[in-house]
Amino acid sequence: MGSGTWCSVLLLSLFFRSVVCQQPNTDAFFVSDFLQKMGLTSSRVYNFSAPVCSWQGVFCDAKQENVIGLVASGLGLSGSIPETSIGKLRKLQSLDLSSNRISGLPSDFWSLGSLKTLNLSCNQLSETLPSNIGNFGSLQTLDLSYNNLSGNVPEAISSLVSLQVLKLNQNGFESKFPLGILNCHSLVSVDLSKNRLNGTLPDGFGAAFPKLKFLNIAGNEIEGRDSDFSGMLSVSYLNISGNLFQGSVVGAFEGPLQVIDLSRNRFEGHISQVNFSSSFNWSDLVYLDLSENRLSGVFFLNLNQAQNLKHLNLAYNRFSKQQFLHIDTLPHLEYLNLSKTNLIGHIPSEISQLVSLRTVDLSRNHLSSRIPLLSAKNLQVLDVSYNNLSGDIPLSLLEKLPWTERFNFSYNNITLCASEFSPETLQSAFFGSVNSCPIAANPNLFRKKGPKHRGLKLALALTLSMVCLLLGLLFLAFGCRRKTRMWAVKQHSYKEEQNISGPFSFQTDSTTWVADVKLATSVQVVIFEKPLLNFTFADLLSATSNFDRGTLLAEGRFGPVYRGFLPGGIHVAVKVLVHGSTLTDQEAARELEHLGRIKHPNLVPLTGYCLAGEQRIAIYDYMENGNLQNLLHDLPLGVQTTEDWSTDTWEEDDNNGIQNVGSEGLLTTWRFRYKIALGTARALAFLHHGCSPPIIHRDVKASSVYLDLNLEPRLSDFGLAKIFGNGLEDEITRGSPGYVPPELLQAETGSPSTATPKSDVYGFGVVLFELLTGKKAIGDYYPEEKEATLVSWVRGLVRKNQSSRAIDPKIRDTGSESQMEEALKIGYLCTADLPSKRPSMQQVVGLLKDIEPVPI
Repeated sequence: MGSGTWCSVLLLSLFFRSVVCQQPNTDAFFVSDFLQKMGLTSSRVYNFSAPVCSWQGVFCDAKQENVIGLVASGLGLSGSIPETSIGKLRKLQSLDLSSNRISGLPSDFWSLGSLKTLNLSCNQLSETLPSNIGNFGSLQTLDLSYNNLSGNVPEAISSLVSLQVLKLNQNGFESKFPLGILNCHSLVSVDLSKNRLNGTLPDGFGAAFPKLKFLNIAGNEIEGRDSDFSGMLSVSYLNISGNLFQGSVVGAFEGPLQVIDLSRNRFEGHISQVNFSSSFNWSDLVYLDLSENRLSGVFFLNLNQAQNLKHLNLAYNRFSKQQFLHIDTLPHLEYLNLSKTNLIGHIPSEISQLVSLRTVDLSRNHLSSRIPLLSAKNLQVLDVSYNNLSGDIPLSLLEKLPWTERFNFSYNNITLCASEFSPETLQSAFFGSVNSCPIAANPNLFRKKGPKHRGLKLALALTLSMVCLLLGLLFLAFGCRRKTRMWAVKQHSYKEEQNISGPFSFQTDSTTWVADVKLATSVQVVIFEKPLLNFTFADLLSATSNFDRGTLLAEGRFGPVYRGFLPGGIHVAVKVLVHGSTLTDQEAARELEHLGRIKHPNLVPLTGYCLAGEQRIAIYDYMENGNLQNLLHDLPLGVQTTEDWSTDTWEEDDNNGIQNVGSEGLLTTWRFRYKIALGTARALAFLHHGCSPPIIHRDVKASSVYLDLNLEPRLSDFGLAKIFGNGLEDEITRGSPGYVPPELLQAETGSPSTATPKSDVYGFGVVLFELLTGKKAIGDYYPEEKEATLVSWVRGLVRKNQSSRAIDPKIRDTGSESQMEEALKIGYLCTADLPSKRPSMQQVVGLLKDIEPVPI
C-alpha cells in the first residue's frame, strides 16, 4: 500500500513538472510550440517532457528561466515561423535556424531587440527584406545567405551600428549598392556576393570600414575603380570578381592582403605599375587571381617575393610577349594558370621543383621546345594545348595521366609514345600529336618483365622498329604536302577516311546547323587564288577540328565563324551562313565568285567558298588582330577570339604620327581611332561608288570592322545579304540592334522599306560615335539619359553644342579636341533621321580627310 501510494505521487509530480515546464507565456512553452509547429515532434535531442534548458542547442540564463540562445540548424524545419513562438523570447541573444526549409518570418520576430547573432542561412526565405531589420540595434552577426530574398537591401541596415559580420550572399538582391552599410563602421566581414547589385560603390566606401578584414562582392554588376578600396588597411581577403570595375588595379594592392580576386572585370593598364605600391607586403599573399581582364605589359616584378603564394591565375589578359615567369621562387604554389598570357620561349625546367602543384594550365600561348619534367605526385590538371611544344611527353608524366582529373596536350607538335590511351582520349587530349614512336628509341616505356625470353624480345623489338621506320617513311612521303604552320602541322585529315559520310550536324551556343552532304570528300572547296589545290569539305572538317567549339571565333547574325588552317598553311576564318539561301547552287556560286573578285585595302578578302548541301560557307583571310567590337568593348566570357590581337598597338610619335609600342596604347589615341574611321569609310565608299552594281553592306557595325596583321582596318561581311536571296526573313538582312536606321525600323510596323546606301551611312555614323565615345551602340551607360541609345545621347549633346562631353576620356588628351568634335558632327550628319539628309560615303571620306590629324 505504501509503495503504491509512493509511485502515484511520483507519477503525479512528473506530470505536473512537465506541465509547468510548458506553461503558456514561458520560454519553455514558446520554444516547444515553435519546434512542434515547424514539424519536429520528438527526438533524442529534444525530449519535450524534460526541462527546456537541458535540451541540446538551448541555452538559458543563470536562473534557468529565460532562453538566451537557440540552435536548431539542419532539423528539417519547414514553412513559416508561427506567430507567438520564438518571437516572444524577449531575452534571446543568439538564434541559429540555418539549413532548414523556413519560408517566412512572423511579425513579432522583429521585436527580438536583444539579438546579437542571427543565422537564417540556407533556407527558403523569399520576397523582400523588411526595414524592420533596423530593430536589431544590438546585432553583431547577420547571416541571411543562400535564400531567395530579392529587392533592395533596406537602408535601415544603417541602424546596425554594432554589426561585425554581414552575410547576404547567394540571394537575389538588386538595384544600387546599399548606402546604409556605410554607417556600420564596426564591420569585420562583409559578403554580398552573387546577387544582382549594380551601380557604383558609394563615396568613401574604403575609409568607412577601418576594421574590415573580409570583403566579397563577387558576381554582381557593380561598377567602380581600384581607388574605391583605398583606406582598407586591415583587409586580408578581397574578392570583387565578376563585376564591371575598370581602370588600374594598383589601388587594390594595399594592406595585409592574403587573398586577391579581381578576375572577370575590365581592369586595364600595365600590371607592372603594381610594383610601385609601397604599402603592399607580397610575403602575405596566398591567393591571386587577375584573370579575364584587359591588363597589359609584363608580369609583376615582385612576384618572386610572394613566397607563400599557393594560387596564381593571370589567364586571358592582354600581356605583351614575354618569357615564362620565375616560378621557382614560389615553392608552395598549388594552382598555376597562365593560359593566353602571350608566353614565348620554353617552359623552365625549374617547374619540376614545385612539388605541390595540382593544376597547371599553360594553354593558348607560344611556348616551344619540350615539356619538362613535372612533379606528378599531386598533379591533377594539366593543359598545355594550343602551343608549339615538340618532342616526347616525359615518361613519369605519362604514367601519372590515367589518375589525373583532366589533361590536354592537343594542338602541339608532340610525339606520343603510348598505346594505353583509348581512341577517344587520343582525339580529345592529344589531338595534333603523332602516335608513332620507334620502340627502340624509347625502351623505358615498356616495363621490364625479367630475364626470360630476352632474345625473343630483342628480335621482336628490331622487327617492329623496321616496320615503324617504313611506316614513318610512308608518312613523310604522303604527309609533307599537308604540313601547316604551328600546331596545325599535326591535324588529322578526313581524306584518309574515304568512307566518312554525312549528313553532318554541328552545334554552337545559339544554333545547330547541318551540312547535308553524302560524302565529305566529294564536296569541293574553291580557293580563288589557288584553283589547282584539290580541297574538299573534308579539309574544312580537318581545318576546324570538325567545327569544334574550341575553334569557334564568334557568332554573328549570319552564322558562326570558325578559325582554321587549310593544307598549305592557309590561315582562314570560316563563316557558315546558317540561314540557308533561296539561290540555287549555281546562283550562289556565281555571287560568291563575284565577291571574291572585289579587292580593296580596307576590305577583308573573300578567299573562297564551299556549298555544303543548303549551307553556304564563306572562307575569309584570317584577321590576326580581331574586330573593333572586341577591342573597344568587352570580350564575352567563354568566347575565344584571335590569338595575337593584343601584341601590336599604335600611338603618336614625332616622325610619322604612329609607332608600334605594345598593348597598353591600343585604341587609346585619337590618331589611331581616326585611322580606323577613315579606312572603314573608304571601304564603304568603294562598295557604294566603285562597284557595279553598287554593293549595300546592310550590317555595318563595330564587329564587322577587323584589324589585320598590320593593324589596318578592314570591313568584313560585304555582300553576304545578297547570298541569302529574297526569301530570307527581313530581320536577318535589315541589320543589328543599335545600327538600324529609322526607315528600316519603321518597316517593322508595316511600312515597307528596303536598305539603301544611306542605310550603310547610318551604320557607319554609329561606328564613328563608338570610336569617339568608347561606348556601345546600345545598353551602355549614357550620363543623364535614361533608356537612351548612343545615337540619341550624342546627337542631343551635339545639338546643345556640348559634344566635347561625349569624347572618350582615354583619347581626350591625345589629340585636338576640336578635331574630335568635328568628327562627332560628321557622325551627327550620318545618323540623320531622313536618308536624304545624310551625306554619301564619298562625301564622308572627304569630310574626314578635311580634319585629318597632322603629326606634331
